[in-house]
Amino acid sequence: MGYLGENIKNLGFGLMRLPQKDGAIDIEQTKQMVDLFMEAGCTYFDTAWAYKGSEDAIRQALVERYPRDSFQLATKNAAWIGCKTREDALRQFEESLQQTGAGYFDSYLLHYLGSPRTQVFDGFDMWNWAVEQKEKGLIRHFGFSFHSTPEELDAILTAHPEAEFVQLQINYADWENPSIKSKECYEVARKHGKSVVIMEPVKGGMLAEPPAPVAKVLKEAAPELSAASWAIKFAADLDGLITVLSGMSNVEQMKDNLSYMKDFKGMTAEEKAVINNAREELAKIPIVPCTSCHYCAKVCPKNIGVAGTFTAVNMYTLYGNLQQAKFQEGWQVGGHGKVRATECVECGQCESVCPQHIAIRDELKKAVATLELEPLEAAKEG
Repeated sequence: MGYLGENIKNLGFGLMRLPQKDGAIDIEQTKQMVDLFMEAGCTYFDTAWAYKGSEDAIRQALVERYPRDSFQLATKNAAWIGCKTREDALRQFEESLQQTGAGYFDSYLLHYLGSPRTQVFDGFDMWNWAVEQKEKGLIRHFGFSFHSTPEELDAILTAHPEAEFVQLQINYADWENPSIKSKECYEVARKHGKSVVIMEPVKGGMLAEPPAPVAKVLKEAAPELSAASWAIKFAADLDGLITVLSGMSNVEQMKDNLSYMKDFKGMTAEEKAVINNAREELAKIPIVPCTSCHYCAKVCPKNIGVAGTFTAVNMYTLYGNLQQAKFQEGWQVGGHGKVRATECVECGQCESVCPQHIAIRDELKKAVATLELEPLEAAKEG
């Protein structure tokens, strides 16, 4: 089971949202966070080539200040970002080695798999390349982060048993979400005998300030605990984990996470019941009942990103964060080669095949107004 024999603490330090000062990463505060993390016996750090400034920051805050064998460092390859050749993709690895100064990576991940990004890694034969780097000692463990369907995850793990672990988005809000299907993805990974790294346990910070009915359930159960603590402990309670990443942005968040995670032994039955109650409150909030089956996509003459639009508007309904919802819409729609809802011609073909009988045309109009959408040229397919 790969890392499971290495006694890594439950909490990992995600380096995507490091503290900022004057428009740049605050290295001194990052050093303080690293020191607190290491003093608590936590040792797993997760960065990526695509996280601007992060690899350089962790070189200064961690690699140059601690013995190399005292921590585990993970980074990622995003071959789908601007890489026209295999050499372009491999150059990211060399840049990561240079920027971190780490000498080798305890974990190296193919970043953000899910069609069509998966095809980029396949086309560049990155799987065999990663195995070669393991043989050279430049990578200790090899895996990938994933954002797509359980069916695609099953296909990838069947085709590539050489991957040792999978990094999945798991939190109590998405656990049984019919669009994200976190539970099903987790079960696929475990079926293939893979260890799991959990990312986004607090759903990009949104479960740190959940909807009022959810916050009420959590506060009544334990007034002294933060809402984020419930989310992270839910994720950390699962079996087969390497670690749970928390993208901490300041010293206060680090101290809060360490207060309940440095000696985490699992959730009690009472705590699990509280999470179930919180999830039930989430389910009561009226959202567009889209399950991302994509039947509508098969008949839409304009290639409208219906499911991605509804995922974004549901995020806004639940958490009230327009900026995050707009980002989600841009990624789920334009980032996946789809056309924005502004281009809908209201032909109604989508509604004729929708298993949930959603009034798609009306809901798309509402989404355009809610998310303040302007026309977006669709990405070229392929």
